[in-house]
Amino acid sequence: MKFEKVLSKELGNTFKNSLKMAYISTDSGGYISKNENLFNFITLNSINKFVLKKALLGTAIYKFGDFDEKIALISGIHGNELPPQIASLLLFEELLNVNLKCCVYLIPFASPFASMNNTRRFDSKDLNRSAFIEGSLSNEILNGIGTLNVKAIADFHATARNSNPGNESIFCSRVPTGESFKIAQHISNKSGSELIENEKAGFPFDGAIEDESNLRGIPAITCEVVSPFGNIKIGSVERSFIQMKSFLSYFSI
Repeated sequence: MKFEKVLSKELGNTFKNSLKMAYISTDSGGYISKNENLFNFITLNSINKFVLKKALLGTAIYKFGDFDEKIALISGIHGNELPPQIASLLLFEELLNVNLKCCVYLIPFASPFASMNNTRRFDSKDLNRSAFIEGSLSNEILNGIGTLNVKAIADFHATARNSNPGNESIFCSRVPTGESFKIAQHISNKSGSELIENEKAGFPFDGAIEDESNLRGIPAITCEVVSPFGNIKIGSVERSFIQMKSFLSYFSI
């Protein structure tokens, strides 16, 4: 990936922190505005318009600040899990001006095409069960982040009441990366989200960004808030945003 500096004129403002971006994939672009259930919750300021425009061309990853320590946040792995994608836009704006102590990478829309179509799948694949499949978009995302030498990854989702897990929670594992548990415990304490611990990454499910990252030695967690698939429950965006902020606070941001 080649990161390029985002010109301030593109956003209409100058900001405290530097901003660069790159594309992990240019095969996954989509018109977020076509998903009314998602688009109607987006405030059309200059920043959000900029992010939506970049999503037309594919999966964009944004870099805030320049530090040796690096972390990454992802939302939209499931395009029909909407609250974290809105929360990522809120976080995007905040990261431009907060005091950073490490470099933050943010992927607001992991699969813009899936978000556009309000679907869980992209290229016929469930992206949170196929991160180990070479050529899948989630595999490309994980490979791309893997080149950045990040200390941890947080993947943000939404769950319906009648699905798995069906409640607000943080998934983690102790093996092979014990820090996955420590990060999840911190977020749980800060946010009140239930801690769900698996002893070993890749069990009972494999192919998730979290599991495959942990198996590669990069501590990772999955955060879930409650909202019907394809819709946004009142308060769910705010809950996802709290989870994101709690992850950042583990790294003193």
